[in-house]
Amino acid sequence: MKSTTIMPVLFAGHGNPMNAIENNEFSAKWEEIASQIPRPKSVLCVSAHWETWGSLVTGVEKPQTIHDFGGFPEALYRVSYPAPGDKKLANDLSGIKGAKITVCHDRGLDHGCWSVLKRMYPKADVPVVQLSLDQAKTAEEHFELGKKLAYLRSEGVLIIGSGNIVHNLYLVELKSGDFNEEFGFDWAIKANELIKQLIVNKQYDELCRYGALGEAINLAVPTPEHYLPMLYTLAVRRDEDKVKFFNDKAVAGSLSMTGFVLE
Repeated sequence: MKSTTIMPVLFAGHGNPMNAIENNEFSAKWEEIASQIPRPKSVLCVSAHWETWGSLVTGVEKPQTIHDFGGFPEALYRVSYPAPGDKKLANDLSGIKGAKITVCHDRGLDHGCWSVLKRMYPKADVPVVQLSLDQAKTAEEHFELGKKLAYLRSEGVLIIGSGNIVHNLYLVELKSGDFNEEFGFDWAIKANELIKQLIVNKQYDELCRYGALGEAINLAVPTPEHYLPMLYTLAVRRDEDKVKFFNDKAVAGSLSMTGFVLE
């Protein structure tokens, strides 16, 4: 049954996994956004941390909490996010004509997903499914697949992309040992501002062909996995949607926490 409410869409710069358990300005903003938007029936998350061959969607009734990182405090590994899955939603996605989405029955939720949702919906009482990033697809093909998900907004599903606009771990500089220390290299700030401008102007062709946007963008996106979730959120944008940026800061030199809401 369709809802009378058109759900907003969220892109979150998830950054450091410690944001899941640290009280800081970034995690506080995720909490604030959840309190301001309609409560979803389910969440569909496209995370930077699930890359596959072919497009897969989680069809697990009780997804496990995946701790897909290393070198962090023990407290982070003890985090559990026991949100239920949504098998009906997963099956519906697998039935979208031309999308070629396959249900995966043995995959949980990775930290790109649960680190944000733990702050938004700490009771873990909203069903969650994840859609993978097909490594065989071009950016344009990811965007086209994203368009096929637009109908979910009228069915109470909150679509979340979780990645980072600027994400170059090779060039991170930890002046104080803190991944959330606020500073950005000139190229990182330039790249972040350019992407924001293209988003505001709805220049989706340019965003899909990001490799042609110059040196700053190529430094900001050395690999595509943290960038592609953003394209899924833009693909379901309506003409009348306004974009509201949040957490718009560079950290550790070569990362940006910038996110946005479309509504």
